[in-house]
Amino acid sequence: MISQVYYLVRSRQDGQYLVARPRPPASASESEPTAFLLLFNEHADALSYLNTHAAQVSDEFVVESMAATQLKGMLKRWGFGGVGVVNDPLIPQVEFLTIANS
Repeated sequence: MISQVYYLVRSRQDGQYLVARPRPPASASESEPTAFLLLFNEHADALSYLNTHAAQVSDEFVVESMAATQLKGMLKRWGFGGVGVVNDPLIPQVEFLTIANS
């Protein structure tokens, strides 16, 4: 069985992953916004994203690979609310998915 592999961007300085924090609706409370782990389908897409949107600091990040089967445990461990799959790193176009509470 072949597993899907995703690519994540991680800071070399503090080990934090690159996340998105969508703006909550105006009616939402002032609590910390939910963080969504950004995933890329290709290693080159992750590099393109960095070079396009953070060229000055791109050398401060590393691209890591992770099998889809490892994602759920990692999301729970780090407390992410879901993932943001980057479909187009240049625009960027991101599809947000939340994780089920189980």
